[in-house]
Amino acid sequence: MLIVDLDHSLIKSDLLHEALFEGLAHAPGETLRAASRLGDGIAAFKSAMTELCRVPPEDLPYNQEVLDYIKAHRAAGGKAALVSGSDQRMVRKIADYLGLFDEAFGSTADRNLTGARKAGFLKERYGEGAFDYVGDSKKDLKVWAVSRGAVTVGASEEFKAAAQAAAPSVPAVHLSPPPGAREWVSAVMSAVRPHQWMKNMLVFLPVLAAQQTRWEVWFDAIMAFVVFSLTASSVYLLNDLLDLTADRAHPRKRFRAMASGRLRVLHGALLAPGLLLTAVVLALCFLPLQFLGVMAFYYVATLAYSFSLKRKLVIDICTLAGLYSLRVLAGSEAMGLYISPWTLAFTSFLFLSLAAIKRQAELVDGLRRGKDRASGRAYEVDDLPIVAMMAVASGYVSVLVLALYASSPEVQMLYTSPLMLWAACPVLLYWISRMAMLAHRGWMTDDPLVFAMRDPISLFSASAILAIGSAGNWL
Repeated sequence: MLIVDLDHSLIKSDLLHEALFEGLAHAPGETLRAASRLGDGIAAFKSAMTELCRVPPEDLPYNQEVLDYIKAHRAAGGKAALVSGSDQRMVRKIADYLGLFDEAFGSTADRNLTGARKAGFLKERYGEGAFDYVGDSKKDLKVWAVSRGAVTVGASEEFKAAAQAAAPSVPAVHLSPPPGAREWVSAVMSAVRPHQWMKNMLVFLPVLAAQQTRWEVWFDAIMAFVVFSLTASSVYLLNDLLDLTADRAHPRKRFRAMASGRLRVLHGALLAPGLLLTAVVLALCFLPLQFLGVMAFYYVATLAYSFSLKRKLVIDICTLAGLYSLRVLAGSEAMGLYISPWTLAFTSFLFLSLAAIKRQAELVDGLRRGKDRASGRAYEVDDLPIVAMMAVASGYVSVLVLALYASSPEVQMLYTSPLMLWAACPVLLYWISRMAMLAHRGWMTDDPLVFAMRDPISLFSASAILAIGSAGNWL
Protein backbone atom coordinates (compact mmCIF):
# COMPACT_ATOMS: atom_id res chain seq x y z
CA MET A 1 0.00 0.00 0.00
CA LEU A 2 1.29 3.46 -0.90
CA ILE A 3 0.12 6.39 1.23
CA VAL A 4 0.64 9.85 -0.27
CA ASP A 5 0.64 13.17 1.55
CA LEU A 6 -0.84 16.19 -0.24
CA ASP A 7 0.69 19.55 0.71
CA HIS A 8 4.22 20.06 -0.68
CA SER A 9 4.30 16.39 -1.71
CA LEU A 10 1.63 15.62 -4.29
CA ILE A 11 1.19 19.37 -4.92
CA LYS A 12 3.81 22.10 -4.76
CA SER A 13 1.76 24.21 -2.40
CA ASP A 14 -0.27 24.22 0.81
CA LEU A 15 -4.07 24.15 0.49
CA LEU A 16 -4.69 25.91 3.80
CA HIS A 17 -2.40 28.81 2.89
CA GLU A 18 -4.03 29.07 -0.53
CA ALA A 19 -7.54 28.98 0.92
CA LEU A 20 -6.60 31.67 3.44
CA PHE A 21 -5.46 34.15 0.79
CA GLU A 22 -8.28 33.20 -1.56
CA GLY A 23 -10.67 33.95 1.28
CA LEU A 24 -8.98 37.27 2.08
CA ALA A 25 -9.30 38.25 -1.59
CA HIS A 26 -12.98 37.40 -2.04
CA ALA A 27 -14.52 37.23 1.44
CA PRO A 28 -12.26 39.06 3.93
CA GLY A 29 -14.94 39.45 6.61
CA GLU A 30 -15.91 35.78 6.59
CA THR A 31 -12.22 34.79 6.55
CA LEU A 32 -11.50 36.84 9.66
CA ARG A 33 -14.51 35.28 11.38
CA ALA A 34 -13.19 31.85 10.39
CA ALA A 35 -9.81 32.78 11.91
CA SER A 36 -11.59 33.40 15.19
CA ARG A 37 -12.25 29.65 15.27
CA LEU A 38 -8.57 28.93 15.71
CA GLY A 39 -9.35 28.70 19.41
CA ASP A 40 -11.40 25.60 18.58
CA GLY A 41 -8.33 24.02 16.98
CA ILE A 42 -6.63 24.04 13.60
CA ALA A 43 -8.98 21.34 12.26
CA ALA A 44 -12.01 23.58 12.84
CA PHE A 45 -10.22 26.43 11.07
CA LYS A 46 -9.40 24.22 8.07
CA SER A 47 -13.02 23.15 7.88
CA ALA A 48 -14.25 26.75 8.04
CA MET A 49 -11.83 27.86 5.31
CA THR A 50 -12.93 25.01 3.05
CA GLU A 51 -16.54 26.13 3.51
CA LEU A 52 -15.46 29.59 2.32
CA CYS A 53 -13.10 28.70 -0.47
CA ARG A 54 -12.38 25.49 -2.36
CA VAL A 55 -9.37 25.69 -4.63
CA PRO A 56 -10.08 24.11 -8.08
CA PRO A 57 -8.18 20.79 -8.17
CA GLU A 58 -7.62 20.97 -11.93
CA ASP A 59 -5.47 24.11 -11.57
CA LEU A 60 -3.21 23.02 -8.70
CA PRO A 61 0.57 22.74 -9.31
CA TYR A 62 1.06 18.98 -9.10
CA ASN A 63 4.47 17.41 -8.62
CA GLN A 64 4.92 15.42 -11.82
CA GLU A 65 7.63 13.19 -10.34
CA VAL A 66 5.30 12.15 -7.51
CA LEU A 67 2.46 11.53 -9.98
CA ASP A 68 4.75 9.33 -12.07
CA TYR A 69 5.80 7.38 -8.96
CA ILE A 70 2.15 6.72 -8.04
CA LYS A 71 1.34 5.63 -11.58
CA ALA A 72 4.30 3.23 -11.63
CA HIS A 73 3.21 1.79 -8.28
CA ARG A 74 -0.32 1.21 -9.56
CA ALA A 75 0.95 -0.24 -12.83
CA ALA A 76 2.85 -2.82 -10.76
CA GLY A 77 -0.44 -3.87 -9.13
CA GLY A 78 -0.20 -1.76 -5.95
CA LYS A 79 -2.90 0.29 -4.29
CA ALA A 80 -2.63 3.94 -3.24
CA ALA A 81 -4.40 6.24 -0.80
CA LEU A 82 -4.29 10.02 -0.44
CA VAL A 83 -4.10 10.92 3.27
CA SER A 84 -3.59 14.56 4.20
CA GLY A 85 -3.96 17.12 6.94
CA SER A 86 -5.96 19.23 4.50
CA ASP A 87 -9.74 19.22 4.75
CA GLN A 88 -11.47 15.94 3.85
CA ARG A 89 -13.67 17.55 1.18
CA MET A 90 -10.73 18.98 -0.74
CA VAL A 91 -8.73 15.77 -0.41
CA ARG A 92 -11.67 13.83 -1.81
CA LYS A 93 -12.11 16.24 -4.73
CA ILE A 94 -8.42 16.03 -5.65
CA ALA A 95 -8.45 12.23 -5.44
CA ASP A 96 -11.54 12.08 -7.66
CA TYR A 97 -9.96 14.46 -10.16
CA LEU A 98 -6.69 12.50 -10.45
CA GLY A 99 -8.27 9.05 -10.42
CA LEU A 100 -5.10 7.50 -8.96
CA PHE A 101 -6.25 6.64 -5.45
CA ASP A 102 -8.32 3.83 -3.99
CA GLU A 103 -9.07 5.82 -0.83
CA ALA A 104 -8.79 9.42 0.36
CA PHE A 105 -8.84 10.79 3.90
CA GLY A 106 -8.34 14.29 5.30
CA SER A 107 -8.95 16.40 8.36
CA THR A 108 -12.46 17.00 9.62
CA ALA A 109 -13.83 19.63 11.98
CA ASP A 110 -12.85 17.50 14.99
CA ARG A 111 -9.73 15.71 13.70
CA ASN A 112 -6.48 17.21 12.39
CA LEU A 113 -4.86 14.40 10.44
CA THR A 114 -1.19 15.34 10.82
CA GLY A 115 1.84 14.05 12.71
CA ALA A 116 1.10 11.56 15.48
CA ARG A 117 -2.64 11.56 14.71
CA LYS A 118 -1.97 10.60 11.10
CA ALA A 119 0.47 7.91 12.25
CA GLY A 120 -2.14 6.46 14.60
CA PHE A 121 -4.84 6.58 11.95
CA LEU A 122 -2.68 4.79 9.36
CA LYS A 123 -1.49 2.19 11.86
CA GLU A 124 -5.08 1.42 12.83
CA ARG A 125 -6.40 1.28 9.27
CA TYR A 126 -3.57 -0.47 7.42
CA GLY A 127 -1.41 -1.98 10.13
CA GLU A 128 2.09 -1.08 11.28
CA GLY A 129 4.75 -1.67 8.66
CA ALA A 130 2.14 -2.43 5.98
CA PHE A 131 2.55 0.66 3.83
CA ASP A 132 5.07 3.03 2.28
CA TYR A 133 4.54 6.72 2.92
CA VAL A 134 5.26 9.73 0.67
CA GLY A 135 5.91 12.90 2.70
CA ASP A 136 8.03 16.01 3.02
CA SER A 137 7.98 17.49 6.55
CA LYS A 138 9.36 16.75 10.02
CA LYS A 139 5.85 15.83 11.14
CA ASP A 140 6.03 12.91 8.72
CA LEU A 141 8.86 11.33 10.71
CA LYS A 142 6.23 10.00 13.13
CA VAL A 143 4.38 8.42 10.22
CA TRP A 144 7.53 6.83 8.82
CA ALA A 145 8.15 5.32 12.25
CA VAL A 146 5.08 3.07 11.74
CA SER A 147 5.49 2.56 7.98
CA ARG A 148 7.44 0.00 5.96
CA GLY A 149 9.37 2.44 3.81
CA ALA A 150 9.94 6.17 3.41
CA VAL A 151 9.51 8.17 0.21
CA THR A 152 10.68 11.76 0.64
CA VAL A 153 9.85 14.75 -1.55
CA GLY A 154 12.22 17.72 -1.86
CA ALA A 155 14.30 16.56 1.10
CA SER A 156 17.70 17.86 2.20
CA GLU A 157 20.52 15.38 2.87
CA GLU A 158 19.94 15.72 6.61
CA PHE A 159 16.22 15.05 6.26
CA LYS A 160 16.82 12.08 3.96
CA ALA A 161 18.97 10.50 6.68
CA ALA A 162 16.29 11.18 9.30
CA ALA A 163 13.60 9.59 7.11
CA GLN A 164 15.76 6.52 6.52
CA ALA A 165 16.42 6.19 10.24
CA ALA A 166 12.67 6.43 10.98
CA ALA A 167 11.86 3.60 8.52
CA PRO A 168 15.06 1.52 8.33
CA SER A 169 13.59 -1.78 7.09
CA VAL A 170 13.88 -0.86 3.37
CA PRO A 171 15.97 1.74 1.51
CA ALA A 172 14.27 5.12 1.34
CA VAL A 173 13.24 6.59 -2.02
CA HIS A 174 13.93 10.26 -2.62
CA LEU A 175 11.91 12.26 -5.16
CA SER A 176 12.26 15.85 -6.40
CA PRO A 177 15.59 17.21 -5.12
CA PRO A 178 15.16 20.40 -3.10
CA PRO A 179 15.68 23.67 -4.99
CA GLY A 180 19.15 25.05 -4.58
CA ALA A 181 19.96 28.60 -3.57
CA ARG A 182 20.14 29.65 -7.21
CA GLU A 183 16.70 28.23 -7.99
CA TRP A 184 15.19 29.83 -4.90
CA VAL A 185 16.70 33.23 -5.69
CA SER A 186 15.47 32.86 -9.28
CA ALA A 187 11.95 32.15 -8.00
CA VAL A 188 12.08 35.15 -5.66
CA MET A 189 13.32 37.45 -8.42
CA SER A 190 10.56 36.18 -10.69
CA ALA A 191 7.98 36.92 -7.96
CA VAL A 192 9.20 40.46 -7.21
CA ARG A 193 9.17 41.17 -10.97
CA PRO A 194 12.13 43.57 -11.39
CA HIS A 195 11.14 44.08 -15.04
CA GLN A 196 8.05 45.88 -13.72
CA TRP A 197 10.29 48.41 -11.98
CA MET A 198 10.53 50.13 -15.36
CA LYS A 199 7.15 51.68 -14.60
CA ASN A 200 8.70 53.37 -11.57
CA MET A 201 10.94 55.38 -13.87
CA LEU A 202 7.95 57.73 -13.96
CA VAL A 203 9.36 59.25 -10.74
CA PHE A 204 12.04 60.83 -12.97
CA LEU A 205 9.44 62.69 -15.04
CA PRO A 206 9.30 65.79 -12.76
CA VAL A 207 13.09 66.24 -12.81
CA LEU A 208 13.13 65.90 -16.60
CA ALA A 209 10.21 68.30 -17.00
CA ALA A 210 11.91 70.84 -14.71
CA GLN A 211 15.21 70.36 -16.60
CA GLN A 212 17.15 69.91 -13.37
CA THR A 213 20.83 68.93 -13.51
CA ARG A 214 21.90 69.20 -9.83
CA TRP A 215 23.26 65.89 -8.46
CA GLU A 216 21.33 66.27 -5.18
CA VAL A 217 18.05 66.27 -7.09
CA TRP A 218 19.08 63.22 -9.11
CA PHE A 219 20.16 61.38 -5.94
CA ASP A 220 16.69 61.96 -4.47
CA ALA A 221 15.14 60.77 -7.72
CA ILE A 222 17.21 57.57 -7.68
CA MET A 223 16.31 56.90 -4.04
CA ALA A 224 12.64 57.49 -4.84
CA PHE A 225 12.94 54.96 -7.68
CA VAL A 226 14.51 52.35 -5.36
CA VAL A 227 11.95 52.86 -2.60
CA PHE A 228 9.02 52.79 -4.99
CA SER A 229 10.38 49.65 -6.65
CA LEU A 230 10.63 47.82 -3.33
CA THR A 231 7.12 48.95 -2.42
CA ALA A 232 5.78 47.86 -5.80
CA SER A 233 7.42 44.43 -5.44
CA SER A 234 5.76 44.03 -2.06
CA VAL A 235 2.46 44.79 -3.76
CA TYR A 236 3.16 42.33 -6.60
CA LEU A 237 3.78 39.56 -4.06
CA LEU A 238 0.58 40.36 -2.21
CA ASN A 239 -1.36 40.55 -5.46
CA ASP A 240 -0.01 37.14 -6.53
CA LEU A 241 -1.03 35.68 -3.16
CA LEU A 242 -4.56 36.97 -3.61
CA ASP A 243 -4.76 35.95 -7.29
CA LEU A 244 -3.44 32.38 -7.21
CA THR A 245 -6.59 30.79 -8.62
CA ALA A 246 -7.09 33.44 -11.32
CA ASP A 247 -3.41 33.31 -12.30
CA ARG A 248 -3.52 29.54 -12.80
CA ALA A 249 -6.42 29.96 -15.21
CA HIS A 250 -4.32 32.37 -17.31
CA PRO A 251 -2.08 31.02 -20.10
CA ARG A 252 0.95 33.10 -19.04
CA LYS A 253 0.36 34.04 -15.41
CA ARG A 254 0.14 30.36 -14.43
CA PHE A 255 3.95 30.28 -14.73
CA ARG A 256 4.40 32.87 -11.99
CA ALA A 257 6.54 31.70 -9.09
CA MET A 258 3.79 31.06 -6.53
CA ALA A 259 1.11 29.98 -8.98
CA SER A 260 3.47 27.33 -10.39
CA GLY A 261 4.74 26.25 -6.98
CA ARG A 262 8.35 27.36 -7.53
CA LEU A 263 8.01 29.69 -4.53
CA ARG A 264 6.05 28.64 -1.45
CA VAL A 265 3.03 30.71 -0.51
CA LEU A 266 4.41 31.11 3.01
CA HIS A 267 7.69 32.51 1.68
CA GLY A 268 5.79 35.03 -0.42
CA ALA A 269 3.71 36.00 2.60
CA LEU A 270 6.91 36.74 4.53
CA LEU A 271 8.72 38.52 1.69
CA ALA A 272 5.89 41.01 1.05
CA PRO A 273 6.04 42.80 4.45
CA GLY A 274 9.85 42.48 4.49
CA LEU A 275 10.20 44.45 1.26
CA LEU A 276 7.70 47.04 2.46
CA LEU A 277 9.56 47.52 5.75
CA THR A 278 12.85 47.99 3.87
CA ALA A 279 11.22 50.61 1.64
CA VAL A 280 9.85 52.53 4.64
CA VAL A 281 13.25 52.55 6.39
CA LEU A 282 15.00 53.88 3.25
CA ALA A 283 12.33 56.54 2.77
CA LEU A 284 12.67 57.72 6.38
CA CYS A 285 16.46 57.88 6.04
CA PHE A 286 16.80 59.66 2.70
CA LEU A 287 13.54 61.22 1.55
CA PRO A 288 11.08 63.85 2.85
CA LEU A 289 7.97 62.85 4.78
CA GLN A 290 5.78 64.13 1.96
CA PHE A 291 7.17 61.38 -0.26
CA LEU A 292 6.44 58.80 2.42
CA GLY A 293 2.86 60.10 2.55
CA VAL A 294 2.44 59.63 -1.22
CA MET A 295 3.97 56.16 -0.97
CA ALA A 296 1.60 55.24 1.87
CA PHE A 297 -1.37 56.41 -0.20
CA TYR A 298 -0.08 54.39 -3.16
CA TYR A 299 0.17 51.28 -1.01
CA VAL A 300 -3.32 51.71 0.46
CA ALA A 301 -4.77 52.37 -3.00
CA THR A 302 -3.01 49.29 -4.33
CA LEU A 303 -4.39 47.19 -1.49
CA ALA A 304 -7.87 48.46 -2.28
CA TYR A 305 -7.25 47.60 -5.92
CA SER A 306 -6.00 44.09 -5.09
CA PHE A 307 -8.82 43.28 -2.68
CA SER A 308 -11.75 44.84 -4.48
CA LEU A 309 -11.35 47.58 -7.08
CA LYS A 310 -9.79 45.43 -9.80
CA ARG A 311 -13.08 43.56 -10.00
CA LYS A 312 -15.14 46.78 -10.42
CA LEU A 313 -16.21 47.90 -13.88
CA VAL A 314 -14.34 51.03 -15.14
CA ILE A 315 -13.21 51.85 -11.57
CA ASP A 316 -10.33 49.43 -12.06
CA ILE A 317 -9.09 51.31 -15.14
CA CYS A 318 -9.34 54.66 -13.35
CA THR A 319 -7.48 53.22 -10.35
CA LEU A 320 -4.70 51.84 -12.56
CA ALA A 321 -4.31 55.24 -14.20
CA GLY A 322 -4.22 56.87 -10.77
CA LEU A 323 -1.48 54.50 -9.61
CA TYR A 324 0.63 55.50 -12.61
CA SER A 325 0.06 59.18 -11.81
CA LEU A 326 1.02 58.67 -8.16
CA ARG A 327 4.50 57.68 -9.31
CA VAL A 328 4.89 61.08 -10.96
CA LEU A 329 3.56 62.83 -7.86
CA ALA A 330 5.93 60.81 -5.66
CA GLY A 331 8.86 61.95 -7.79
CA SER A 332 7.89 65.60 -7.40
CA GLU A 333 7.58 65.23 -3.61
CA ALA A 334 10.89 63.40 -3.33
CA MET A 335 12.75 66.17 -5.12
CA GLY A 336 10.67 69.09 -3.86
CA LEU A 337 9.77 70.09 -7.41
CA TYR A 338 6.56 71.80 -8.45
CA ILE A 339 4.38 69.72 -10.75
CA SER A 340 2.23 71.85 -13.03
CA PRO A 341 -1.46 71.29 -13.80
CA TRP A 342 -0.40 70.73 -17.40
CA THR A 343 1.75 67.79 -16.39
CA LEU A 344 -1.00 66.35 -14.21
CA ALA A 345 -3.59 66.68 -16.99
CA PHE A 346 -1.28 65.19 -19.61
CA THR A 347 -0.19 62.21 -17.50
CA SER A 348 -3.72 61.53 -16.24
CA PHE A 349 -5.17 61.11 -19.72
CA LEU A 350 -2.10 59.27 -21.02
CA PHE A 351 -2.17 56.78 -18.14
CA LEU A 352 -5.91 56.32 -18.48
CA SER A 353 -5.23 55.33 -22.08
CA LEU A 354 -2.51 52.85 -21.05
CA ALA A 355 -4.72 51.33 -18.34
CA ALA A 356 -7.51 50.82 -20.87
CA ILE A 357 -5.01 49.29 -23.33
CA LYS A 358 -4.01 46.83 -20.60
CA ARG A 359 -7.63 45.71 -20.17
CA GLN A 360 -8.12 45.68 -23.94
CA ALA A 361 -5.18 43.29 -24.30
CA GLU A 362 -6.62 40.98 -21.61
CA LEU A 363 -10.00 40.88 -23.34
CA VAL A 364 -8.44 40.14 -26.72
CA ASP A 365 -6.44 37.34 -25.12
CA GLY A 366 -9.61 35.93 -23.53
CA LEU A 367 -11.46 36.14 -26.83
CA ARG A 368 -8.75 34.10 -28.55
CA ARG A 369 -8.94 31.44 -25.82
CA GLY A 370 -12.73 31.22 -26.09
CA LYS A 371 -13.42 32.94 -22.77
CA ASP A 372 -16.52 35.08 -22.43
CA ARG A 373 -14.98 37.38 -19.78
CA ALA A 374 -11.60 38.44 -18.42
CA SER A 375 -10.42 36.21 -15.57
CA GLY A 376 -10.91 37.95 -12.21
CA ARG A 377 -12.22 41.14 -13.84
CA ALA A 378 -15.66 42.68 -14.41
CA TYR A 379 -15.39 42.81 -18.21
CA GLU A 380 -17.04 40.60 -20.78
CA VAL A 381 -15.68 40.06 -24.26
CA ASP A 382 -18.61 42.08 -25.63
CA ASP A 383 -17.17 45.11 -23.77
CA LEU A 384 -14.07 45.08 -25.98
CA PRO A 385 -15.20 47.88 -28.40
CA ILE A 386 -15.98 50.23 -25.49
CA VAL A 387 -12.68 49.53 -23.73
CA ALA A 388 -10.77 50.04 -27.00
CA MET A 389 -12.61 53.33 -27.53
CA MET A 390 -11.64 54.47 -24.01
CA ALA A 391 -8.00 53.65 -24.76
CA VAL A 392 -7.84 55.62 -28.01
CA ALA A 393 -9.97 58.56 -26.84
CA SER A 394 -7.99 59.10 -23.62
CA GLY A 395 -4.72 58.87 -25.52
CA TYR A 396 -5.81 61.43 -28.07
CA VAL A 397 -6.92 63.81 -25.31
CA SER A 398 -3.39 63.60 -23.85
CA VAL A 399 -2.07 64.68 -27.26
CA LEU A 400 -4.52 67.59 -27.22
CA VAL A 401 -3.27 68.62 -23.77
CA LEU A 402 0.31 68.56 -25.07
CA ALA A 403 -0.70 70.72 -28.04
CA LEU A 404 -2.45 73.23 -25.75
CA TYR A 405 0.60 73.29 -23.49
CA ALA A 406 2.84 74.06 -26.45
CA SER A 407 0.65 77.12 -27.12
CA SER A 408 0.41 78.28 -23.47
CA PRO A 409 2.21 81.25 -21.84
CA GLU A 410 3.84 78.90 -19.30
CA VAL A 411 5.87 77.16 -21.98
CA GLN A 412 7.61 80.45 -22.83
CA MET A 413 9.36 80.35 -19.45
CA LEU A 414 11.01 76.96 -20.05
CA TYR A 415 11.72 76.85 -23.79
CA THR A 416 13.46 79.28 -26.08
CA SER A 417 11.66 77.75 -29.09
CA PRO A 418 8.33 76.45 -27.70
CA LEU A 419 6.92 75.87 -31.18
CA MET A 420 9.32 72.92 -31.45
CA LEU A 421 7.08 71.07 -28.96
CA TRP A 422 4.40 70.84 -31.62
CA ALA A 423 6.61 68.27 -33.36
CA ALA A 424 6.15 65.94 -30.38
CA CYS A 425 2.37 65.75 -30.94
CA PRO A 426 2.40 63.60 -34.12
CA VAL A 427 5.02 61.29 -32.57
CA LEU A 428 2.84 60.78 -29.49
CA LEU A 429 -0.27 60.39 -31.64
CA TYR A 430 1.45 57.69 -33.68
CA TRP A 431 2.71 55.86 -30.58
CA ILE A 432 -0.70 55.75 -28.85
CA SER A 433 -2.41 54.60 -32.04
CA ARG A 434 0.17 51.88 -32.55
CA MET A 435 -0.11 50.64 -28.92
CA ALA A 436 -3.90 50.40 -29.27
CA MET A 437 -3.52 48.54 -32.57
CA LEU A 438 -1.02 46.07 -31.06
CA ALA A 439 -3.46 45.36 -28.23
CA HIS A 440 -6.27 44.93 -30.76
CA ARG A 441 -4.22 42.34 -32.64
CA GLY A 442 -3.29 40.45 -29.46
CA TRP A 443 0.40 41.36 -29.58
CA MET A 444 0.41 43.22 -26.25
CA THR A 445 1.66 40.52 -23.86
CA ASP A 446 2.57 42.67 -20.86
CA ASP A 447 1.77 45.88 -19.03
CA PRO A 448 1.86 48.61 -21.72
CA LEU A 449 4.61 50.57 -20.00
CA VAL A 450 6.76 47.48 -19.51
CA PHE A 451 6.08 46.50 -23.13
CA ALA A 452 7.12 49.98 -24.26
CA MET A 453 10.42 49.73 -22.37
CA ARG A 454 11.28 46.66 -24.44
CA ASP A 455 9.77 47.73 -27.76
CA PRO A 456 12.32 49.35 -30.15
CA ILE A 457 9.72 51.54 -31.84
CA SER A 458 8.38 52.78 -28.49
CA LEU A 459 11.92 53.53 -27.33
CA PHE A 460 12.61 55.37 -30.58
CA SER A 461 9.40 57.40 -30.14
CA ALA A 462 10.35 58.31 -26.57
CA SER A 463 13.84 59.33 -27.70
CA ALA A 464 12.35 61.45 -30.46
CA ILE A 465 10.07 63.27 -28.00
CA LEU A 466 13.00 63.89 -25.61
CA ALA A 467 15.11 65.15 -28.50
CA ILE A 468 12.33 67.52 -29.57
CA GLY A 469 12.02 68.82 -26.02
CA SER A 470 15.78 69.41 -25.85
CA ALA A 471 15.79 71.11 -29.23
CA GLY A 472 13.16 73.50 -27.93
CA ASN A 473 15.81 74.89 -25.61
CA TRP A 474 18.71 74.86 -28.04
CA LEU A 475 17.14 76.41 -31.11
